[in-house]
Amino acid sequence: MNERRPFIAAYILASRPLGVLYVGMTSNLYERIRQHREDRVEGFAQRYGCKTFVWYETHGFVTEAIRCEKALKRWKRTWKLGLVEKTNPEWQDLYPSLFGLAPDPRVKPEDDGEGEGLDLFLKRLDGA
Repeated sequence: MNERRPFIAAYILASRPLGVLYVGMTSNLYERIRQHREDRVEGFAQRYGCKTFVWYETHGFVTEAIRCEKALKRWKRTWKLGLVEKTNPEWQDLYPSLFGLAPDPRVKPEDDGEGEGLDLFLKRLDGA
C-alpha cells in the first residue's frame, strides 16, 4: 500500500446513500480513507459512521484542498448530494477503485478505453 504516491485531495464520506455526509481534506488520500474505514479517526465521521468513500477531487497544493474543503462545508446539503449524484449516482464505495481493485464507477463505459469507446475518445482528441 505504501508504494502508491500519496496525493492531496478534498473528499466526501457517507454513512449510507443519501445519509450523513462528512467533508474532509488530506495530503495522503490512500492513508486517510483507510484510517476512516478502520475507525482510527476520532470525531464526526466516526461518531456518525461515515465510512463509505463517495467523492473526491485531487489538488496540486494543500492550500487548494483546504479552500475546496471549506467551500464544500459551507454548501447546502442538497448541493453536496448533487455533487455526489453527478459523478457517483449509485453511491458506490470508491475505496476499491482507488487501489485499482475494482473499476472506477465514476468512469462511463464509453470512456473506459475499450471497444467503440476508444474510437470515440480518439475522435474527440482529434477534434473530429
